[in-house]
Amino acid sequence: MKTISLVTPCYNEEAGIRECYETCRKVMEGELADYGYEHIFIDNCSTDKTVAILKEIAATDKRVKIIVNARNFGPGRSPHHALLAASGDAVVPILADLQTPPSVLSEMVRHWAAGSKVVIAVRRDSDERGLMVLARKAFYALLKRFSKVDQIPNFIGYGLYDRQVMDVMRSLNEPDPYFRGLVPEIGFERAVVEYDQPGRRHGRSRNGLLDLVDIALLGITTFSKAPMRLMTVVGFIVASLSLLAAFVYLCVKLLFWNSVPVGITPILLATFFFGAVQLLALGLVGEYVGLLLQYARKFPLVVEKERVNFD
Repeated sequence: MKTISLVTPCYNEEAGIRECYETCRKVMEGELADYGYEHIFIDNCSTDKTVAILKEIAATDKRVKIIVNARNFGPGRSPHHALLAASGDAVVPILADLQTPPSVLSEMVRHWAAGSKVVIAVRRDSDERGLMVLARKAFYALLKRFSKVDQIPNFIGYGLYDRQVMDVMRSLNEPDPYFRGLVPEIGFERAVVEYDQPGRRHGRSRNGLLDLVDIALLGITTFSKAPMRLMTVVGFIVASLSLLAAFVYLCVKLLFWNSVPVGITPILLATFFFGAVQLLALGLVGEYVGLLLQYARKFPLVVEKERVNFD
């Protein structure tokens, strides 16, 4: 019997974690009863009763396994660590707030049984509106343009991944993984299913604006050198325009010496402009240097405090 590993990252999910477990259990024991399964919950140092509830569930269901982190390691590293800890023939990440609906599992498994090593679930619609939707579309368009790897719009990592794919993931040295970018970079046969993203049933999103910006910068810097090359081109263009402007200004000054004042305004404008360009360039270089530092340190994805039901 083939087995499927469900992986759910948690952070202060006491209000809905039991519902997540029950919903997944009903799908696996109903439509997918021909498959064995394990459900791995990784807790990112919750401050509520999430871990206590999970331990109550795990005491009665040995298929539920728990990893408790020693501290909060962020929204990217913690889920990735749990995915690598899975032992099933296929792995499926599922969010605790059920915005990745388990009802899609059966369709994903059918594609997997037909031979697809990767089955990605793409959001058809969500309850997000306004500025957040525009920001996401702009990010996907920017990443797709800059990256050499074909990035997948509206893909947040939800999908089914064969053991062969996960073995490749385990062999990578990714200290701060951008999972949704690694999936298309690795390759393999890929099928696509669509789903409508429901609203959160409990609480609010744990990812703030800074977390989303961090994920966006990680995706761009990990999968593209285009920003650095762009700054090189910008620097060359600005330097050329500056030399041209200086030459024109010199000629005008020589021809109309008394009627053309030197003035301090052009100097201030040029200073602010060049300062802004330099700060932008330094910021981009800093992102890449920081990424290299992460690779050099070889720090583990997370430090575990406790494991439950792992034999």
